[in-house]
Formats: sequence, structure tokens, C-alpha cells
Amino acid sequence: MKVSIERNALLKTLGHVQSVVERRNTMPILSNVMIEADGGKVSLTATDLDIAIVEETEAKVGRPGATTVPAHTLFDIARKLPDGSEVDLSLEDGDRLVVTAGRSRFTLACLDRDEFPVMNEGNLPHRFALVAGELKRLIDKARFAVSTEETRYYLNGIYLHVADSSEGQRLRAVATDGHRLAQVEQDVPEGAAGMPGVIVPRKTVAEIRKLVEEYEGEVKIALSDTKIRFSFGHVIVTSKLIDGTFPDYSRVIPQGNDKRLEMDCRLFAEATDRVSTISSDKTRSVKLSMNGDTLTLSVNSPDSGTATEELQAAYSGDAMDIGFNSRYLLDILAQVEGDTVQVFLADPQAPTILRDLMDEGALYVLMPMRV
Repeated sequence: MKVSIERNALLKTLGHVQSVVERRNTMPILSNVMIEADGGKVSLTATDLDIAIVEETEAKVGRPGATTVPAHTLFDIARKLPDGSEVDLSLEDGDRLVVTAGRSRFTLACLDRDEFPVMNEGNLPHRFALVAGELKRLIDKARFAVSTEETRYYLNGIYLHVADSSEGQRLRAVATDGHRLAQVEQDVPEGAAGMPGVIVPRKTVAEIRKLVEEYEGEVKIALSDTKIRFSFGHVIVTSKLIDGTFPDYSRVIPQGNDKRLEMDCRLFAEATDRVSTISSDKTRSVKLSMNGDTLTLSVNSPDSGTATEELQAAYSGDAMDIGFNSRYLLDILAQVEGDTVQVFLADPQAPTILRDLMDEGALYVLMPMRV
């Protein structure tokens, strides 16, 4: 194998694929990226057995061939080479890849490409497309609520499914960690109507989010009960899905929250952030006291002292105090695009709903806490 490729093209492609490679692996081959060169293109593949990413880029192929080399090492080399330099990759003696650029020369140990695991995606009968911006919205407004608790593995991803609503069928993304819930929905794209509900793993969501940032076209999605594939032009990501049942989240979305609080979202977030500075515990709990058109935020910490701040707000309901984890509250407020956030409350022990006036397809639920 003999290939010449522009450094920036190599770095960009490696940047996409190497991030799925775990730093520690029991199988040495999983630390490697597979390089395949043929017909004026170089294809790079990386996998951790649960997710695989393949990206093609143009290159001058002097001699076709394939091998695998340590992914992070090759990425670090490409990162440190001069901008705009031409990088030559040549396979010597079948087990060494020589990387040269200008006066720099590196020799990397290779492993046989036949050892490299190939993810069999099987039949993916359900196919549809989402504009990159739509996919980005579904991810961004849901993923902050994905659980990181491994014991409840079925919450370690975004639940993507078609749901019935008062407006008909909707494509919906839901995530929850038991303390807060995010639900984001949009029109059902053509081809998605019969899809099964699937849980896309947290790591896959993170990889897709990075790719969608740089992409402007349509993302083609194909899935079955066990696998999902995202196609971004020259990049294809295939992932296993979480084998579990997502809980009936509709049961935690309250229907009778009749007390409504409306206020400037940015001012609310800034005030919450300020008063929670005093809080010494991990939850950074903050108390909201509503009375007429005044919202008072307060924190009382035995170790650090107290903090209070008053805000102008429109509140319809009897005077009420309720406590929240300020970090969870700030995570939700960060998703609100409009100037105004709506908060729907029932009582100090009941789940609270937050809505964005600018995005009717987004809904957030936050569990209260004792303060």
C-alpha cells in the first residue's frame, strides 16, 4: 500500500474515527484504525464492537492495499505535522506503516487487517432522512437528561420512536435519568412511520452530535430492532442499540399542573447560578418562593451562609415554595431558545413542567427536592 494524502484531510478524517476508539482495550486490534486504499480514495474504519465509523476521503493511491495501525498514535502524528503538508503512507514488509511528511518520518507497528472486526449491520428495513438541523435539535434538547448510571442501562441513551399525540403521529426523542426528563418531537419523516422504538446509546449520540455539527445536508437513517446506521455523505456510523425496554415515560408527565409561572429565561438562569454559589452540597439545591409577581430564589447553607435574589415574574396561583437541584434546573434553562420560560406547577412534591415558548415541540419535567 502506498498513499499520499493532504495533512488536513487526514487529520479531519482521523479526528472523526479515532474518537470511538477506547484508550484501554483487552483486544489490541480495537486500538487500531483500519486503512484501506483503492481507486483514488482512502477509507478509515474504527470500532469498539458496539459502534463502528467509516469515513472515505480523496487521496493519491500509488499502490492499493490495507492495514491497521494504532488510531490515537496516528492521530497525534497528523495533529503535530505542519499545516498543508503532504503525508505519505507506505506499508513495508506487511507489518510496518511508514509515515513521512517533509523531513519527518515515523514507523508504526501494524496488525493484520484480517483480524479487524467488521460490524455486520444485517437488514435495516426502516429508512428515513432528517435534515442535519432537525437531528441536531433532537439530540441537543434531549441528551443532557440521559442517565450515566450503568445499573439502569436502558436509560443510558435517547429513546427515538414514533408516538401518538393530539396532533397525530410525531417523531419523538426522550431521555431521562429519573430526576429530569426531556421530550422533543417533530413531524414524522417519510419512511419512519412503522419504525420500532429504539434506544440509541449515549456514546453513539455523542459521535453523531460531533458529525452533525459539520454537516448541512440530509442525514440518512436506517434501523432495525438491534442496529442503527447514520449516513453523512462520506461518513457512515453503525451502532448497536441498547437491548432493553424504555419505561413508560408518559406516566411521569403531569397533566394537572394548574399554577403557571412565566419569566425571562436568561435572568432566571443567571440568578439561579448566582445564588447556588453558596450551596455547599453536590445538589446545589435552590428554593423558589412564588408570591404574586415576585419570585424569590434562596439558598441556606449551614457551612457557607445564605443567598437570596428577587425576580419579576408573572405567577398565577397561591403562594408556594418549591426546591430544585440547581444544576438540573440550569441544564433545562440552557435548552430554552426563547426569551420566556413557562413553568407549570402543582405542589412542592409534584413533578414540574417547563416549556419553551419558542419551541412547542419541546417539553421538560423536573422532579422537586426538599430544601
